[in-house]
Amino acid sequence: MKLFEEALHEFLGRERNNIIANISERNLCGRLMLYLDAARLRYELTDYYTDTEYNRNLGDIKRIRHSPTEFNIITCNLILHSRGQRDDNLIAIEMKKKIHPTASKNADRMRLVALTRPRDAARRLSRRQDHVYGYHLGLFLELNTEDAEYLLEVYQEGEKVSEHRSPF
Repeated sequence: MKLFEEALHEFLGRERNNIIANISERNLCGRLMLYLDAARLRYELTDYYTDTEYNRNLGDIKRIRHSPTEFNIITCNLILHSRGQRDDNLIAIEMKKKIHPTASKNADRMRLVALTRPRDAARRLSRRQDHVYGYHLGLFLELNTEDAEYLLEVYQEGEKVSEHRSPF
């Protein structure tokens, strides 16, 4: 979390004008990736990668299983992971602007619940490896471009554990 907070602080400070100018979410995710990647290197996580819109799991398409018969193909906005070199995924980030419909934001939240679900719980839903992610941390970042503030929700072990709202 400390790594992300450092990256977020730098992102919000240096990209404030872009955020307020209502630049596209894809661009903002790409910019946040740069700060997250720099923080990753400061923390000497050289076996890890920051990727935007990454949709692969050991070569297969990533899926989230919600029940034994229901799953969705997913692409997360931004992740910090080992690209399958290790059995650990560190951070999954979903970013939305406040103006987006609630249903779209809630879909991202449900994705973070599923991505951070403990591996044992996820394996009960599916024995297939492509449905098990076990991210240590899920982060929902909502940017309010009109009021220059953000909402950060933190997900761990398949549950929302905290939220914080602050100006930037």
